[in-house]
Amino acid sequence: MAHKQLAVAIGVFIGASPVSAGTLEPPMPAPAGGPMTLYCMRVTVTGNIAEPVQCWTRDEWADQGVDVDKEWAKNGVRVLG
Repeated sequence: MAHKQLAVAIGVFIGASPVSAGTLEPPMPAPAGGPMTLYCMRVTVTGNIAEPVQCWTRDEWADQGVDVDKEWAKNGVRVLG
């Protein structure tokens, strides 16, 4: 009986997920700023447990191959300036 209830509960979670509904919201772009505005985002460093935060301008992120508007929704922390 417990297995049947668990199966029903899992089915409800899967059925209610946004992926199954087919409505994925577009990622939110980074806030607008000037050329000296710093965009702080989490970065992954191999072998490091903590996720350090780096604050760079859009140009500096672009030099590293990062599109701030695409990454902001997942890794954005704050804007300075």
